[in-house]
Amino acid sequence: MREGPDISVVAALIGNPASANMLMALMAGPALTASELAQEAGISLATASGHLAKLAGAGLVSLARQGRHRYFRLADPDVALALEGLMPLAARAGHLRTRTGPRDPELRHARSCYDHLAGNLAVKVFDRLVTRRLLAVRGDAISTTDAGRRFFATAGIDLAALQAKRRPLCRCCLDWSERRYHLAGTLGAALLDHVLSRRWAVREARTRIVRFSPAGERSLETWLSR
Repeated sequence: MREGPDISVVAALIGNPASANMLMALMAGPALTASELAQEAGISLATASGHLAKLAGAGLVSLARQGRHRYFRLADPDVALALEGLMPLAARAGHLRTRTGPRDPELRHARSCYDHLAGNLAVKVFDRLVTRRLLAVRGDAISTTDAGRRFFATAGIDLAALQAKRRPLCRCCLDWSERRYHLAGTLGAALLDHVLSRRWAVREARTRIVRFSPAGERSLETWLSR
């Protein structure tokens, strides 16, 4: 007797090219309308609405209403984690998007992975936190050290409040472009908020790019070296 979750339904939805394009558009974080998602997927509004209904039914996207408008976003961080986890497999198998250009290096340098920082810069941040023993990694398990808790508290990051949330505080997330880990979980989200609130970087509208200014990168480096 076969028991346990049936991944085929979710896998089929993610595997549909139109649905995959819409889910990837939502990885940037902001909620989008069905019309905007239809444009991202290159399909009609009616077709997009049908796909979105199935994605919502499977718990992959959630719907919020504001006046006459309906906005869609990823249902929760677990969906983003699953999508990010599939990216290295797709890249390894040679299934790459054909759209190329100047944004590709920017995406590889620093981008959002739903609500936390990803890309080359994020991997460097993770490595620095581990090297300084602010984070302790044992296999796939990751935790803050005493020194790390003091470091984050000094930056105004309330670890107790983060730990009270449903999500894990720290989580290793395999970066699709670097093939190494960056930091996810509520602490990873708090670190991205820390960067954005200090205007070291800004999110580029309608993309996943997190654009650091030269001064912002220097400030990040200085902060991680304290």
